Amino acid sequence: MAGGGIRGGNLIGATDEIGFRAVEDKIHVHDLHATILGLLGVDHERLTYLTQGREFRLTDIGGQHHLTQRLLAG
Repeated sequence: MAGGGIRGGNLIGATDEIGFRAVEDKIHVHDLHATILGLLGVDHERLTYLTQGREFRLTDIGGQHHLTQRLLAG
């Protein structure tokens, strides 16, 4: 993510005491994928592939909550 302008060591949220589950400020994996694609300059809503007669996206129906501003501010 360094190519997208994100500095190392940024954290969002917190996990339980053993680090297994998120307990604070949870994000969905589709939002993370949309953020990474956005930092690379790719519009995640236009990145589709045709399979079984239907257009699919990597971020499926998600990806509305971009994390870019939160990562750049950290």
